[in-house]
Amino acid sequence: QVQLVESGGGLVQAGGSLRLSCAASGNTFSINAMGWYRQAPGKQRDLVAIISSGGSTNYEDSVKGRFTISRDNAKNTVYLQMNLLKPEDTAVYYCYARVDSRYDRWGQGTQVTVSS
Repeated sequence: QVQLVESGGGLVQAGGSLRLSCAASGNTFSINAMGWYRQAPGKQRDLVAIISSGGSTNYEDSVKGRFTISRDNAKNTVYLQMNLLKPEDTAVYYCYARVDSRYDRWGQGTQVTVSS
């Protein structure tokens, strides 16, 4: 089993920055890609950014140039640096891991609120 624990959410003004962290534990050797999704009230959960075990990244269009995903395999941790935050970035952010190329694991979520 793989467990994911997020940290780093909070309240920030528009234009500000936050850094999310997600620490994985358990059978971490079986983790493939890791990433971040977000879900705003009344909306579906959408991909924000994802990083492969080899370091390849992919971003949702609205966050390109503002958000950066990174991964420390030695610490089994994935990060999301969020700059130039906008009110529309407000959502619950969920850490994601693809395990054994077959299973999806999720963290409990962390709230990010951007005030205008």
